[in-house]
Amino acid sequence: MYEKIILIEDETSVVSFIKKGLQENGYEISVAFDGRTGVQLVQANDFDLVILDIMLPEMNGLDVCKEIRKTNQSVPILFLTALGTSENIVLGLESGGDDYLVKPFKFIELVARVKSLLRRSHNNGPQETIEPEPDNEHVFQFSDLAVNDYTKKVTRGGEEITLTSTEYKLLLYFLNNPEKVISRAEILDAVWGVNYELGTNVVDVYVNYLRKKLDSQDDNKLIHTVIGMGYVLKKS
Repeated sequence: MYEKIILIEDETSVVSFIKKGLQENGYEISVAFDGRTGVQLVQANDFDLVILDIMLPEMNGLDVCKEIRKTNQSVPILFLTALGTSENIVLGLESGGDDYLVKPFKFIELVARVKSLLRRSHNNGPQETIEPEPDNEHVFQFSDLAVNDYTKKVTRGGEEITLTSTEYKLLLYFLNNPEKVISRAEILDAVWGVNYELGTNVVDVYVNYLRKKLDSQDDNKLIHTVIGMGYVLKKS
């Protein structure tokens, strides 16, 4: 059975290139040439993956992503963008995207991202398991920081902290590797699930987001920079 992908892209040359290549790789491809049509098609059909340009007529890709996420939290969304700055990449991920690819790109890289997202989606699909009771296995404690991975509640010094899904995944990765110096490449692979171009500073952007929420006290910071190597979760 073919996996179904929708491509929401207004450049006909890009559409032709991607559609032909993905069909040759065994995928079933639908196309929308504007954002509003893309939203309608996603809401009316059961797609396995959305490939979404940011610069679109009718409705831009960021708004398209937000609309999709109102009714569908599970379908993977891969952003295509000519806007390769970390700020634009973060906006895409924060609007509900799962991955991004900066134009121009090599088709082999697109296929790798598609396969990675589909694999992750299938692995995270419904499984016949008995829902566990909350217990200490789901609670992470480091200094005065506590995370309950069962309820997704984060507190520091008894005060609750609200994190985005990506910030939460990043924090959980640090908590699973306390006192270990973690490289940016390791973080990218663990949190986003693919190997990004090492030139991007999206990791630095997200670490800074996390620090602002966690480290309100200057003398008790938890996430530290190790120059030239990465980051480490440790007590000051």
